[in-house]
Amino acid sequence: MKRDGTAGADGGLCIVRVANFVTPVSGGLRTALRHLGAGYLAAGHRPVLVVPGPARSDEWTEQGRVITLPGPRVPGTGGYRVLRGRRRLAALLEELAPDRLEVSDRTTLRWTGGWARAHGVRSMMVSHESATGVLGAWGVPPFTARRLADRLNFRTARGYDTVLCTTAWAAGEFERIGARNVERAPLGVDLETMRPECHDPSLRAELADPQQVLLVMCSRLSGEKRPERALEALAELRRRHRVPAVLAVAGTGPLRGRLERQARQLRLPVRFLGHLAERSAVASLLATADAVIAPGPVETFGLAALETLACGTPVAVSRSSALPQVVGRAGLAATDTGAGFALAVRELLERPEAERRAAARARAEEFSWGAASAAFLAAHRAQPTAPASMPLPVPAPGPAPGTASPSHAPRPASTAD
Repeated sequence: MKRDGTAGADGGLCIVRVANFVTPVSGGLRTALRHLGAGYLAAGHRPVLVVPGPARSDEWTEQGRVITLPGPRVPGTGGYRVLRGRRRLAALLEELAPDRLEVSDRTTLRWTGGWARAHGVRSMMVSHESATGVLGAWGVPPFTARRLADRLNFRTARGYDTVLCTTAWAAGEFERIGARNVERAPLGVDLETMRPECHDPSLRAELADPQQVLLVMCSRLSGEKRPERALEALAELRRRHRVPAVLAVAGTGPLRGRLERQARQLRLPVRFLGHLAERSAVASLLATADAVIAPGPVETFGLAALETLACGTPVAVSRSSALPQVVGRAGLAATDTGAGFALAVRELLERPEAERRAAARARAEEFSWGAASAAFLAAHRAQPTAPASMPLPVPAPGPAPGTASPSHAPRPASTAD
């Protein structure tokens, strides 16, 4: 195992990525993991992703090898699962023999930093959320939330070689405790799938009348995302500002039933579309909207907002999150109230349509997954190598992941792409 970034005898590093809270509908994290893994693979390395799921599986994909271990659902999260059992995961890590370890969960998986250090493996924790913000979203008083977050972040920074943050906003809570191993690398956006040309007149006619303003929220419907703000903004726009707006909601989560009842009680024109499995359907919806609302106050990057810009649509974002840094002048920061988001949406709509759509696309074009993958690899101290030419193998029947492998079982070192 190497900590210095030099390639192994086969020309690439085995980069094992471990993540919790990944489901088929988990949005940004799932998207980021997929694109980063593909980028590592294209750079000649051997990415292996370990995630929880309903059943055990081991497959080769466009992002490299993906191993799913059975993990229980977390109550009240709408389907999120976690990896349970340190011995099983530690045994799998031993079997995979990584050159690098990348972890996306600084709560239940923080122990993996100690495992990596004991085995001479360079490790990196990716901070996908603000601990202070999440605690605050759960109702913890600000002073207490800050103290608890500082304690958690101190242990995280001490446990890993590198803490990677995607924005200065996310890095701020580590910098305030004096952490010296924090690095920054932005995420990216799929500029080919998410395009203004995905605008769909028939979808527009289905969701709104010609004289109406079509608003969209594309979000997980859970407490920390504050999806109720979009409904409150819609009510403000219609009743106070006399804007004939309608709202389409893409996404699911534990708050969907409550939001549907709220819409009925307030007699608001809201369409709940559920989870859109096809990325092309998401692109069509975002490109067809007149404006998008991203109300989450604890977003550290906000891939959905960046995808919205890539589709040429302006977005109103929470002033409390990292999103104002991400969207720049292509969007507007709103105070965390329905009235605040209504004002931001109205101001966006007052801009000439061609101007606001061109600005949105131009901002998105500043972010690419190629640049993001290169920045993550630099944080890993992993240099690109010439990718191998052999195809991905299909894993042969063998023992369950995390158990001893017979000599004929496939190893992650067998291929690069």
